Amino acid sequence: MMISKRRGGLAAASALAAAALTVASCGSGGTPEASSAPASSAAAEPVTIRVQTFGGGTNFGYKNAITKWNAEHKDIQIKEEHLTDQFEQQYWPQMIQWLQAGNGAGDVVGIDEGGMGLAKAHPEWWADLKEQGLESRKADFPAWKWENGVTADGKLFGLGTDIGGMSLCYRTDLFKKAGLPTDREKVSALWPTWDEFMNVGKTFQSKVKDTKFADGTNTLYQVVLYQEAAKNGNVTYFDKDNNLIVDKNPAVKAGFDFATKMSQQGLTAKLRNFTDEWAAGTQKGAFATVGCPSWMLGVVSGNAGDGGKGKWDVASVPGGGGNWGGSWLAVPKQSKHPKEAAMVADYLTSAQTEASIFTDFGNMPSNTKSQADPAVQGAKNEFFNNAPIGEIFAKSASSLQPVFLGVKHAQVKNAIESVIQGMDDGSVAYDKAWQQLVDDAVKAAG
Repeated sequence: MMISKRRGGLAAASALAAAALTVASCGSGGTPEASSAPASSAAAEPVTIRVQTFGGGTNFGYKNAITKWNAEHKDIQIKEEHLTDQFEQQYWPQMIQWLQAGNGAGDVVGIDEGGMGLAKAHPEWWADLKEQGLESRKADFPAWKWENGVTADGKLFGLGTDIGGMSLCYRTDLFKKAGLPTDREKVSALWPTWDEFMNVGKTFQSKVKDTKFADGTNTLYQVVLYQEAAKNGNVTYFDKDNNLIVDKNPAVKAGFDFATKMSQQGLTAKLRNFTDEWAAGTQKGAFATVGCPSWMLGVVSGNAGDGGKGKWDVASVPGGGGNWGGSWLAVPKQSKHPKEAAMVADYLTSAQTEASIFTDFGNMPSNTKSQADPAVQGAKNEFFNNAPIGEIFAKSASSLQPVFLGVKHAQVKNAIESVIQGMDDGSVAYDKAWQQLVDDAVKAAG
């Protein structure tokens, strides 16, 4: 899926509280060209469909799609509400409160993969999209993406937006400054393994004193975690029976050990991903590399701004591919306009819309018809030095393996990444970090 920061603090909490009050006082209320949902009945006043999202940079990449919809559908208008950049720390806890209370949530809400386990476990929160004819969309998605939007009792509540894929984004100007290659193929050849990636980092750091090689520990930890998960049953913090396995899963320890080495060698800017400081660091050139699932392209370009155009490029990630991320759109049961909301969710996940989002912003479609679109297969990203993002992401999309995430994945992820960040910024001792990580994960899992 797809978000400054993607996809804490009193200021953020206050902003969300204000949003809640606004939500409570507003009406709820969207529609695709070639939608499979039924047509909306005429209304005296336009229906406004509130789409709530999270994430940084270009967020879910909906700007152009919403502009197009609103120009063509005067009876149903889409209003996107970007609530926060941080999913686990802010967006999802607030959304859970609204869903439990039965008011406050938008008509269509974005859900990161980390929240889908809990969302599936609460069918009472969601409208059934089958009632709006959207079961016909099943053939548009990989089986795992579709099934993750269906509750145990068979309710269709979520349609897939983007999927992850993996690459590594890097600053060509900073690599040149360090005397390193800048051509993406030559850069990719520098680091077939993560050990070699760290060696490149040491070389970079010895030549460029005022910039760090990587943004922080958490982004790279997440990339390694998902790669290693594919070797260990495609699970991370929970097994497929929802038992916590943080201390038993080699994938978690491998990601932790790599993050520890990066930090100990002084190769990170000590920035926690999806924070204001991290976004500012992207713009100011505080670091030269960042792990990039496809949706991160929009985050990086959005954070870097126009001044970063042409300075970034996309290389292969060490260790092969991986599948980090992806989101869904769901219609809360509390929406006063479920039919129109379903039409909007249908439109925003349609083949044409998801293809345009990818070519505009880089979020890799989960819609298989979009993936097969020649425009997607041949897409290049102007911001990233015309990187062939279609070649990098689209052609491998069909082979991505789903990673199982437990009901409380988001809570545990936040706890674990807080420890890994603390280790990097010095607030958690290296020799105590692993045990604290395990202990905090147990507490977060309840």
